[in-house]
Amino acid sequence: GKTAAFSLPTLARLHLKTRHVQAMVLCPTRELCTQVAREIRKLGRRCPGLQVVILSGGTPIGPQLGALEKGVHVVVGTPGRVLDHLTRGSLDLSSVRTVVLDEADRMLEMGFQEDMEKILKRAPKDRQTVLFSATFPKTIELMSRNYQHNALRITVAAETRTVESIRQVVYEAVPEERFKALLWILEQNQPETAIVFCNFKTSVVEVAKGLVDAGVSAGALHGDLEQFDRDRVMAKFRNHSVRILVATDVAARGIDVENLDLVVNYELPAQPEVYVHRVGRTGRAGQKGRAVSLFSSRERPKLQLIEQYAKVKLQAKELPSMRQLDLDGLQDRLQKRLDEVVEGAAQMRTLMISAGRKDKMRPGDILGALTGEAGGLAGADIGKIEIHDRLSYVAVAERVFEKALWSLRNGRIKGRKCKVDPVR
Repeated sequence: GKTAAFSLPTLARLHLKTRHVQAMVLCPTRELCTQVAREIRKLGRRCPGLQVVILSGGTPIGPQLGALEKGVHVVVGTPGRVLDHLTRGSLDLSSVRTVVLDEADRMLEMGFQEDMEKILKRAPKDRQTVLFSATFPKTIELMSRNYQHNALRITVAAETRTVESIRQVVYEAVPEERFKALLWILEQNQPETAIVFCNFKTSVVEVAKGLVDAGVSAGALHGDLEQFDRDRVMAKFRNHSVRILVATDVAARGIDVENLDLVVNYELPAQPEVYVHRVGRTGRAGQKGRAVSLFSSRERPKLQLIEQYAKVKLQAKELPSMRQLDLDGLQDRLQKRLDEVVEGAAQMRTLMISAGRKDKMRPGDILGALTGEAGGLAGADIGKIEIHDRLSYVAVAERVFEKALWSLRNGRIKGRKCKVDPVR
């Protein structure tokens, strides 16, 4: 909803016949840039010739330079990389009419204030500046005063800060028994998809490895991953090829996953607003959601702050004795119960195709190649299709995976041969 709120008016103001940068959206992370750009393209699919480019760090700069040279209408980027392009002279903001600072408070927290101010000073004074922030600290107020004129402040507030449809439960666990407690929580809740949040990259790596070793389909997402690996993990998770995503907050910022069953706080966040962001990933669009948090006895004050901030009473429950739980037996039961959740439904695997949006690849092209005469698959065997700049991902049912791989490798998509590989 927030992305549409600034994207639709921005799209309405574009002069599509002139390929100059007319709008710029600054975001704190690569993932949020990708999500915002995807939504702008989706909302602007009836805008002929619309060109949107992502300028974010951690990705090769060459394709970005090429896109800017050809001309684009909308730039979506992180402050560091946008400033890099301005310094190089590859980005010209002289035609910009709209600047959006998305999650401005988060960008300030991450130390981007100086970069943001340098960028805003390079943009024309005669522009609209739109600032979105979950909180309104003094730094945001000062930035608004300096870079907005006659600003209208709109506050969207609710009586409670977490959705009432989310069942929120907390369990006390000593650190050395936390992982076993996580396995028990997953066994009890039997999620088809879940995100497990950790505070640190080391915890993410350790927990994801532990889950995989326990036979659970899991993937890790943290800030040190290259963009290619992040895209691959997220495509598998959205395609339900990976059931459990273990992630840090920085990596998970901006992630939007449909019908997420469960959020687990393996470690409580330091700030209560981060807790609200985490649990808000489930229970969306009127669906029922579940959020389970683990805490140590020393973290009780954190729980009180969360309850005060979120205006909610967390349901405290007791774990069974972890010492009496047999780890091997717990893992076996967990695998069996998770398998039962998807029994009767297609278990999916993901394929990666070496062509994307820049190659004029569309979801219908991939679907047609799989379900047409050459592929012969049923539409029900095809899952989510994601188109990136130079790559595409498609989920297919496990039972027809080899057939789908063979037909795509030996056939043509949109009249061309493409490299096709399983995503591991």
